[in-house]
Amino acid sequence: MKHTCLPIIGVLFFSTVAICRAQVDPKWQIHDRNRPAPPVITPGTASTQDSPGRPPSDAIVLFDGKDLSLWAQKDGSAAKWKVENGYFEVVPKTGELHTKDAFGDCQLHVEFSEPNPPKGEDQDRGNSGVFLMGLYEIQVLDSYQSKTYADGQAAAVYGQYPPLVNASRPPGQWQTYDIIFHGPRFDANGKLTRPARVTVLHNGVLAQDNVELTGPTAHHARPPYTPTPGTLPLALQDHNHPVRYRNIWIRNL
Repeated sequence: MKHTCLPIIGVLFFSTVAICRAQVDPKWQIHDRNRPAPPVITPGTASTQDSPGRPPSDAIVLFDGKDLSLWAQKDGSAAKWKVENGYFEVVPKTGELHTKDAFGDCQLHVEFSEPNPPKGEDQDRGNSGVFLMGLYEIQVLDSYQSKTYADGQAAAVYGQYPPLVNASRPPGQWQTYDIIFHGPRFDANGKLTRPARVTVLHNGVLAQDNVELTGPTAHHARPPYTPTPGTLPLALQDHNHPVRYRNIWIRNL
């Protein structure tokens, strides 16, 4: 599988997801030629096992294979994870990484590779996580021919929603998450007016279908929503396993 393409999700799918919650703007007539055209971008290219693809031209590239200058430890100190050969790797016990910038509603692309040969079992097997706004975890785990609880395997919304399917590749191969996230909204009094929702494709396969989150994710808990800003840093989890990441980019929605 040396040249297997890693799927990159196109505009058509993401437009469909957005339409599920959108409404037609009544100020424009059908086929109105005065209606502003969408901005023109250059689409990205697919990754292979040998090399990452090119992000869309309007994406913010969070890791380009060279350094972690856009990331920091949780306390704000310089990122301590290892960078080499176009990827970066979790250094166990150094703590989670956070983006220096804050993000909310977004399209996020992440590629990861599980340790090979695999070690451990259940949750002690290539464990990490992608935390949207630092609060809502899409689980990263070696779930290839490995059992764990359903709402904790790869592509789960941790503790809330198991993935629709297990689309995991073998350890050592590059895998993709393509995520559409809409964060929660609160009114001036801190009351929740819109829960967070997320759609996840794992290796190009739908794993989470616009699910509504009950609140932040947690281990053996279902914390309620508390008022937060509209944007917060993205985080990657250090769970004491040397999981590798590459080609991370994000588009604000």
